[in-house]
Amino acid sequence: MDILNTFRISGSALKAQSQRLNTISSNLANVETTSTPEGGPYKKKSVYFQSTPMSFQQELDSELRQGLQGVAVSKIVEDKQPPRLVYDPSHADANEEGYVGMPNISVLEEMVDMMSATRSYQANVTSIKMAKRMALKALEIGR
Repeated sequence: MDILNTFRISGSALKAQSQRLNTISSNLANVETTSTPEGGPYKKKSVYFQSTPMSFQQELDSELRQGLQGVAVSKIVEDKQPPRLVYDPSHADANEEGYVGMPNISVLEEMVDMMSATRSYQANVTSIKMAKRMALKALEIGR
């Protein structure tokens, strides 16, 4: 595998993990949001990844280089679960029975997911740094 492929693969992973972190941040920021423009409480969003489709030239190169591919966000899906009902008759969004629909977001799960995304991001940054160091060392050999 050449250095440019390392940069392409890690770069695509950095972009995907960045979108994942933004989605997690949005979920955490809206843990208490009971009213959205669409109506009802905020719905948790989840990110799904897939390997990136390749152009003909990249496909040809991949056949020669063990089929290497990058990663991309394939879709961001809203949670289909009904909202969590909390009894609070004084809340502005409470129904006739005094229950408020709250988002189905676990702060603990979101924080664990954020830590995982952060570690994946850091691993890809490290991969790019190591590829850069190897390229610089290879150039020093030629001196």
